[in-house]
Amino acid sequence: MMERRTLIAMVLAMALLALNFWVMDRFFPQKPPQKTVAPTPARETPPPAPAPVAAVPAGPVVPPAAAPSPAPPAPRPPQRLATVRTPLYRAVVSSEGGKLQDLTLNYRGEKPMVIVGDLGPAGLLVGDAGAPAEPLPMTLSTEALTVGAAKPASLVLTGETVGLRVRQTLEFSPESYTIAASIRVENTGPAARRVSVELPWASRVTWADAKEKFPGQYPIEMVWSLDGRADRAPHAMTPSLEGIESSPRLDREGDWVAIGSVWYLAALMPKAGGFRLHAAFEKPEAQKDAPQTPAGRATIAVRATPEIRPGQPWEGRVVIYAGPKEYHRLDALGLQDTINFGGFPLPWYWGGLPMRWFGVPILLLMNWVYDYVGNYGIAIILLTIVSKVLFYPLTVKSLRSMKAMQALQPQINALRAKHQKDPQRLQRETMELYRKHGANPLGGCLPMVAQVPIFYALYIALSVAVELQNAAFLCFGTFFGKNLWICDLAAYDPTYVLPILMGITMFVQQKLQPTVGDPRQAKMMLMMPIVFTFMFLNLPSGLVLYWTVSNVLQIAQQKLMDRPARSRATREAKDAGRA
Repeated sequence: MMERRTLIAMVLAMALLALNFWVMDRFFPQKPPQKTVAPTPARETPPPAPAPVAAVPAGPVVPPAAAPSPAPPAPRPPQRLATVRTPLYRAVVSSEGGKLQDLTLNYRGEKPMVIVGDLGPAGLLVGDAGAPAEPLPMTLSTEALTVGAAKPASLVLTGETVGLRVRQTLEFSPESYTIAASIRVENTGPAARRVSVELPWASRVTWADAKEKFPGQYPIEMVWSLDGRADRAPHAMTPSLEGIESSPRLDREGDWVAIGSVWYLAALMPKAGGFRLHAAFEKPEAQKDAPQTPAGRATIAVRATPEIRPGQPWEGRVVIYAGPKEYHRLDALGLQDTINFGGFPLPWYWGGLPMRWFGVPILLLMNWVYDYVGNYGIAIILLTIVSKVLFYPLTVKSLRSMKAMQALQPQINALRAKHQKDPQRLQRETMELYRKHGANPLGGCLPMVAQVPIFYALYIALSVAVELQNAAFLCFGTFFGKNLWICDLAAYDPTYVLPILMGITMFVQQKLQPTVGDPRQAKMMLMMPIVFTFMFLNLPSGLVLYWTVSNVLQIAQQKLMDRPARSRATREAKDAGRA
């Protein structure tokens, strides 16, 4: 019974619905909507056919004409290149936003700073704020530009995007590694627009087994300056982009942002237009079933988001530096803090003594000496001699104190044997012995400790000196593809002669040094030259040269200190013979 009532109810509902559609179509006809055919780039759009209408007693209703279809987007113009030659570098500028397809420095050999797709700038990105942007297609004012020694030259790029007219002027200087980018964006539309203008520079994070074409080609850190205070990522003694844990929180106005290695740098310096500094980091993470780990990406950028009124222009200016980290060049641009001198004895970011206080004067002095002698190897030797002369009084005081302690060593050993079961009495009588003879157990250490920061600063200054690359000291050519002898102070000695000489001089120095304390410890110290020799085998020759010369000078000082004692012993022997 229930199923029959349900069936009757469904039939009546369908009948009422059909009656409703018939009444609405008969007495209340609707005009058909206008149809528009979407454009497709692959083929032309056929003209739209008139839409059918239902027949009514008053006659047919004629629909309005369809609006014309919008034109398909214009194809992207082919890329054009402009080659710029200056006395310092060769650049190839692309019409795709003015990005650099090539930038090769003429600095102590050829140094390519750009690797397409892996390292370098992405070009000028212009679009609506908050929307993804691509390099803007532009036209070049010329395809060849030579910058002479007299004055700078400019390359002008112009382009248009929806409602925006863009002009970028790149100025190249004959005496600097800077490129000044002046940007002008004009709003040609009827309404105000908030626009994003960005200049990025990116690098791979990991390079796997890819070998550098020159030392320092691959960046290892990101550096920036806010209100005159520099910071960097990562914070590490031996930095690497892989050591960055998370993207730096950088989205504010500042002085500059840079990415680089120990010896080379790419920096973006906003000068006008309200640019803000940005940094992004994509950490490489292994993916399941992936053939290899992604390379990751580290990007620095300057970005402005101005609101431009109709018919009004916006202008901005950014200076790009891509070149060696020579201190005098960086200092002239305010980029001197990109050189990482570190701290002592702790890193600078943990409160250590900033080594730039000592490293910068040492670096400037070395370059000043080089201007006169014309050889960085000789400059390092002279610099080491100067440091030894300045600290000679402290060294003499230290050696004399160690000699005095050495003379008291037999009496100290006797006291130890006598009072080995009474430590307190041993300490009292030992101190009394020191006072009686005017000896200070710390007198041999404190003068040496005072010298350590300076010698460490000299070591660091030589480590970061890009001027030593391809700088020869004693170079006699090549033999079976190997340099003979020191043809590059920034590279290791391929003959290993200099590290071995360093080890020998260090051993002689250890033998001449007065023995203080436990003789067994002194024997252990004689192993240090062997350890240091292996450590210095692959270090730059400039550092090994400095250490070797320092050892030789230390030996000479010890010999000089021992001469009065030998003369006195000779006189005493002669007097005893006469008696």
